Amino acid sequence: MSSGLGISVRPPAVAGSFYPGAPAALRASVVSLMREAEHAPTHTIDHPKAIIVPHAGYIYSGAAAAAGFARLARDADTITRIVLLGPAHRAHVRGLAAPSTAAFSTPLGEIALDRAAIDALADLAYVTIDDHAHAHEHSLEVQLPFLQRILKRFTLVPLVVGAARDDQVATVIERLWGGPETRFVVSSDLSHYLPSDEARRIDAVTAGAIERLDPGPLTHDHACGRTPIAGLLATARRRALRIERLALCNSGDTAGPRDRVVGYGAWALG
Repeated sequence: MSSGLGISVRPPAVAGSFYPGAPAALRASVVSLMREAEHAPTHTIDHPKAIIVPHAGYIYSGAAAAAGFARLARDADTITRIVLLGPAHRAHVRGLAAPSTAAFSTPLGEIALDRAAIDALADLAYVTIDDHAHAHEHSLEVQLPFLQRILKRFTLVPLVVGAARDDQVATVIERLWGGPETRFVVSSDLSHYLPSDEARRIDAVTAGAIERLDPGPLTHDHACGRTPIAGLLATARRRALRIERLALCNSGDTAGPRDRVVGYGAWALG
């Protein structure tokens, strides 16, 4: 399937709602979140190949996301390509969907896509070109201002993951693995709309499974990005990567009520 919208640049869809829409305010928000993350305790995986980060509004999950991006920031001189995978929220997607556009934009500017890398996936029947899957999807977009802030110049491979098998995602990750210039960002929130105490219990189970590199017990109720997480964990097992937790909290801890929360976590793999 190929579904193009006839545009060369995918414009921001959630600027002004999930994150500030004005460039100066967005820049200040990201700088503040990153500054706080940079003062976090030292971790053992300082140069990760991949991170898992949440994708809610910045007032809710921005601090947890920044904890992951702070690890990538240490390799800003090396990283020139980001492969970004997140779950589909706004459209039905079979397999993985790539866009046809040349770039994505945010209030901070445009990011060129790595069309050659996307073309290299063309023989995989479960990877399609589908701009509709990307048009209103926030799970990828909210990560972009962080990347624009921490990296000097990079290209992007954005993939929305829908009804796909874990091994299909793992195959895509392996094909795009590259060297130290390429890093992976997997976007996922955890439990949704539970009381805070219950969410903490369930998110602890989810975190334990992720840290064992074992997505088997997890469903999409544990993590909306369960499928891209599972593909990454399969690759991590094959490549004997280590994993480290960087953050685990919920919206009741940050900016929301405690009776109906969303869980957030961040991990580094390397």
